[in-house]
Amino acid sequence: MADQFEATLFYSMPVDFDPEQSGLFEDVKKCKTHGMAQHILIVEDDRTTRMRLAAYLREQGHRVSEAENADAMEHTLNMDPPELLLIDINLDGKDGLTITREQRSKSRVGIILLTARDDQVDKIVGLEMGADDYVTKPFDKRELAARVKNLLARIADIGQAPQGPPPIEEFGPWGFDRIRRRLVSAARTETLTKQEFDVMSALADHPGQTLSRARLAEMMGRDAMRSNDRMIDVVVGRLRKKLEKDPSNPEWILTEHGQGYHFVDPRND
Repeated sequence: MADQFEATLFYSMPVDFDPEQSGLFEDVKKCKTHGMAQHILIVEDDRTTRMRLAAYLREQGHRVSEAENADAMEHTLNMDPPELLLIDINLDGKDGLTITREQRSKSRVGIILLTARDDQVDKIVGLEMGADDYVTKPFDKRELAARVKNLLARIADIGQAPQGPPPIEEFGPWGFDRIRRRLVSAARTETLTKQEFDVMSALADHPGQTLSRARLAEMMGRDAMRSNDRMIDVVVGRLRKKLEKDPSNPEWILTEHGQGYHFVDPRND
């Protein structure tokens, strides 16, 4: 197909046209190598599952690479970084949770975990380590394709969005460093997990406003229908332990019973 595209281009060019000087050769090379599709890397040690999933996603128009373990994944990451990682949580050697934690500490690449586990705790751990979503095996390929499409769309929107809020916000003794994902005070520094950072960002962006748990889940990029109150409560509880003097009697993140949570507006102090 790429060769047909290349031939059509040159057939319609004037005789004195110099494609090498124009840069057309390089453009064609990029089209043949990358196309317009976003790049997905599947990290799955079961060859049959990996190949079938890759074939299906290619049918959906995605550019797909495959890796059977963490070492093969690192090679692809260095040579051709993807927009999205699909990672089996139960990989031999370095498992999917470890890979997720490592990648999230240095990258904002999209991450969807593939897991055979149906334990809610395992799912929450994966999200806490920085995964954007998860799919439980055996999964419906159409559902996975929809989640891949939605996550890639969010990633694209973030890349095209205007500059967001200032990287550091002050409230009480704390500074909220959005670039390094941490809370900083004169006494200590608290590093935030991805889920803690997402909730903190949502609350700090809407000071004085009550956000429902479903709304917080949506702002975290989670499907409210697949989220639950417990997940949001766990994340808020961890945030309170990090920033409140007395987590049982919070000053900053307050509970509105039956409604949700709100962050105290420091400008009203």
